[in-house]
Amino acid sequence: MSFSWTAVPFETPVDAAHAERIQDELRQRLVLPTSPISRPGTVTGLDISYAVGSRRAVAAAVTVSVDDLWVRETAVAEGSVTFPYVPGLLAFRELPLLLEAVGKLKSRPEVVMCDGYGVAHPRRFGIACHLGVLLDVPTFGVGKTEFIGTYPEPGPRRGDWAPIHDDGEVLGHSVRTQTEVQPVYVSVGHRIGLADATGLAVDLSTHFRVPEPTRQADILSRQVLRDTWRGLD
Repeated sequence: MSFSWTAVPFETPVDAAHAERIQDELRQRLVLPTSPISRPGTVTGLDISYAVGSRRAVAAAVTVSVDDLWVRETAVAEGSVTFPYVPGLLAFRELPLLLEAVGKLKSRPEVVMCDGYGVAHPRRFGIACHLGVLLDVPTFGVGKTEFIGTYPEPGPRRGDWAPIHDDGEVLGHSVRTQTEVQPVYVSVGHRIGLADATGLAVDLSTHFRVPEPTRQADILSRQVLRDTWRGLD
């Protein structure tokens, strides 16, 4: 299956075992730089909302200016998810609609922020990695809840962080985006280092715990779902 902006086609798995094989194959394409990338002018946040008790969902892509946090562009995609919810395989459930939303943007994303995880994943290939490989753009994940690994409590102030470890690897950072507020969990996806991803997560969270690109995508997807949901799926 192909979408606008994709460098690698999305492959629909027939079952969970097939999905894990796809992840293992695509993981070989990951580029995880150790040097800083150029500071982007914009970051595109992605999120998806579901109708309770239904397969109906709305995906949103929101491009936000890094310097002033203004929303520059938005796009949505509506439809029904087909792949079941399986921990560690969320990408196969959400990517078709997320890619459709990204494809409706007029400008190709510079950097993509996902509501989810990158290499902080049991197979080191979360949704941010998957999306990054398919689009071949820098991507990273910002999760709102713990998923994998252990970490010491980060300092209490905005910008403090602590490394997330699993089996001797540093998989991400637990990051305080607001002083004395619960941290978020940052992990890289593709073509961006952890220091850059952590810095952008903090820079894009001037007033709220969740960075503005994914926060705005969450708001938009929920609003469209409320406006369009008729209980038919």
